[in-house]
Amino acid sequence: MVNTEKFIESAIKEIRGKAEGKKVVMALSGGVDSSVCAELAKRAIGENLVSIYVDTGLMRKGETERIKSLFSDINLDVVDAGDEFIDALRGVSDPEVKRKIIGEKFIRIFEREAKKTGAAYLLQGTIYPDVIESEGGIKSHHNVGGLPYDIAFEGLIEPLIDLYKDEVRDVAGALELPLEIQHRMPFPGPGLAVRCVGEITEEKIEIVREANAIAEEELVEKFKPWQCLAAVIGLGTGVKGDVRLHGWIVSVRAVYSRDAMTADPVEVPWETLHRMATRITSEIPGVSRVVYDITPKPPATIEYE
Repeated sequence: MVNTEKFIESAIKEIRGKAEGKKVVMALSGGVDSSVCAELAKRAIGENLVSIYVDTGLMRKGETERIKSLFSDINLDVVDAGDEFIDALRGVSDPEVKRKIIGEKFIRIFEREAKKTGAAYLLQGTIYPDVIESEGGIKSHHNVGGLPYDIAFEGLIEPLIDLYKDEVRDVAGALELPLEIQHRMPFPGPGLAVRCVGEITEEKIEIVREANAIAEEELVEKFKPWQCLAAVIGLGTGVKGDVRLHGWIVSVRAVYSRDAMTADPVEVPWETLHRMATRITSEIPGVSRVVYDITPKPPATIEYE
């Protein structure tokens, strides 16, 4: 387990040393990893930190508004890039290709924004499991294996790269970040794109956004999972009213984990599953059925892509 006080002191020194007195662009998502990075960087380099939140159009319901509110005390640049990401992903169904497209699109946007401020370095919240899964061929994380080779920055600064998720949460506590940030569920960098199996469309993104909101409403407060999500996994036949429907299948997943390397499914009572399925199929047009995923990790990953 990491010694949080020593780590904070070392990370601040590392950021300050690598920045070399120059401006640094911070990729802020609002999750615990990037929030810890932002706080460390603020203490290390002050006004030389340029925090950027990219609205990819692949975010959870109400996420952008929440980020603006939660980080109102720092200089935050919000970039609306939804059309750019959706257009770049159109027609693509391979998960690895999608992750690499998203990784490159992020970098190009950060490069574009960096030019406006003269920032020389990119700071991001990469943690150890991201590296393990990317280098092990499990999946390319957008901030590791999904990064393009040609990056117009003098270098990357990744102060959390040797930490597991639970250790990052400990650091967040030592930094006295809000409890909402310390205990927030992980959300993938590629966003809802990895919860749409196959080709991404505006319809599938909207369905998975609404289904995720319902799943979180039903599961987070009562069961306190490490992570819960809903994914569009395919098409299936259903009936709504007296009409036959060839609609989308939504899979709900909730797991307990410590460090994201392994995970066990949450045992959700039938009444909750039934209510959740009823809500998703009745409140979201085009959904024909709902299933609940009980597969641990391994053999499954937590996300679908």
